[in-house]
Amino acid sequence: MENNQNPNPNWERQALEHLLLENLKESRRGRRWRVVFRVVTLLIMIGIAISLFDFHLPGHGMGVEKHTALVSLEGEISSSSMANAEDINASLDAAFENEHSAGVILRINSPGGSPVQAGMMNDEIHRLRKLHPNKPFVVVVEDICASGGYYVAVASDHILVDKASLVGSIGVIMEGFGFTGLMDKLGVTRRMITSGSNKGMMDPFTKENPKQVEMVQTMINEIHQQFINVVKEGRGNRLKDAPDLFSGRVWNGEQAVKLGLADGYGTVDSVARDTFKAPDILDYTVKENFAERVAKRFGAEAGTAAGKAIVKASDLH
Repeated sequence: MENNQNPNPNWERQALEHLLLENLKESRRGRRWRVVFRVVTLLIMIGIAISLFDFHLPGHGMGVEKHTALVSLEGEISSSSMANAEDINASLDAAFENEHSAGVILRINSPGGSPVQAGMMNDEIHRLRKLHPNKPFVVVVEDICASGGYYVAVASDHILVDKASLVGSIGVIMEGFGFTGLMDKLGVTRRMITSGSNKGMMDPFTKENPKQVEMVQTMINEIHQQFINVVKEGRGNRLKDAPDLFSGRVWNGEQAVKLGLADGYGTVDSVARDTFKAPDILDYTVKENFAERVAKRFGAEAGTAAGKAIVKASDLH
């Protein structure tokens, strides 16, 4: 008779042990993959955060012993733009104070803007140059350095341009519109109540008041004279005697050099390499990150919403 018994009486126990061992290995593999997945997810989130929030400190990479410090003034000069006095001055402070910076370049590509913000930058540059008299400071103009941009530039040791750069516009402008003729044709009447005779001065829906126009003209003439004084102080006897030098006109780079508004031609690289003898360039420009842009926009929208809410609340009463 054939024997059907299993030759290994412990086969059930061995099978169970094998099954448990395989389950343990599978559990370990699962834990390893979960750890790998979490690490990869964390790295991806860090990368996204860096790209979105643009973490940037003035003078990043300051391990370089000798370098050229660069600060960029780009776009319209305004307290609400990237070209604001607070950020530009902070960038310049860091650039001048680093003992390893051989010199400082302010790269300007700006059509101008707020005379107040430009004046604050000019004042800070003069302060820093007095604190660091042995550290050269050069302005390099790219496409345009006009009006408020030039107001800042004249505080430098030298202004270098490209032959096709636009330079100058030493003047002041205040502009607006007048709709009184159109309102008369449409039969629209402007209703404005003020607590001061000049509170609604230069209102576009009200006919011009000759006395108020004269007041505004006097004011911008005074600001223009302040601009002229700053240019003369900064450029000194390098300025040529030209009748329309302070007329608000813009010149190309070649004409600017001939008139003494600029000193010569150059780029950021050529100044770093040939003038400062420090070809390694480090950017000290404070940059607004994504979070700050969102915060500013949210703040503006919140302010608008609050204003509307106040108006609505006042209407209810």
